[in-house]
Amino acid sequence: MKLEIFRTLWGYTASKAQALDELLAAGFDGMEARLPLEARDRTEFGAFLRANHLPYISTVFSAYEVLPKQSAAPAEHLQDLERKLAWAAELAPRFVNVLAGNDRWGLAQQVEFFGQALELGRKHGQFCSFETHRSRSLFNPWVTLDLIRQLPDLRFTSDISHWIVTCERLLDDPHDDLGPFVERVHHIQARVGYDQGPQVPHPGAPEYARELAFHQQHWEAIWRSQQRRGYPVSTLTPEFGADGYLHHLPFTNVPVADLWSLNQWMARTERQHFDRFHHSTQP
Repeated sequence: MKLEIFRTLWGYTASKAQALDELLAAGFDGMEARLPLEARDRTEFGAFLRANHLPYISTVFSAYEVLPKQSAAPAEHLQDLERKLAWAAELAPRFVNVLAGNDRWGLAQQVEFFGQALELGRKHGQFCSFETHRSRSLFNPWVTLDLIRQLPDLRFTSDISHWIVTCERLLDDPHDDLGPFVERVHHIQARVGYDQGPQVPHPGAPEYARELAFHQQHWEAIWRSQQRRGYPVSTLTPEFGADGYLHHLPFTNVPVADLWSLNQWMARTERQHFDRFHHSTQP
């Protein structure tokens, strides 16, 4: 198994051509970015991806952006998801990373929704990897495990930093058995969270060594599972971002770190981590 690392465009404001130059110089393998919702933008982006032979992971949201519309019922989410999966197919992504549903729905609604979402993915020929994310259906590990018991075909993008905030602790107690989830993770979003936030100021800071170690143990468990499942490639996107995630100094509003530098640090560190892991598992 090999590791391919994707660059997120979250918080990036320059051109995609510049983003491509930077990601290639930094040793990244592809790009993860939100699906363009306008036809003209999709046409331009598709031409860019094809011209540069660039692997792409498409990110979509159901009804409608990161924070779901609170009045939208599951049917509205499914209608929106179907439209976006059809649009995503135009760009031939590696797979579609989906932020789906709403944390306020009961379990029966969640099960019905995800069962139909899986069918929509099959209908449009798109592999859907559902992301763990606050405000969405998969905001909580225990709800996610309940869903898995009823829908074992679900596959996931693990951004476990969200669960750390939701549960307000590292999930390293012996009773925190995330095994059924780990066995279904398809993609990793590598950001280090802590008990009071989804993003530490810098993952290399010694005061966050325990948090980094927990996340790396989780990612290594996923790699081990993917090896057993016969994955030839594991994908990982360093996803330190803006929008309230990046810490700023009070009064001056100066960011404490540069996002691209943070994501490059995460990419280098996890490339080395994966190489050590891979070497240790060879006969």
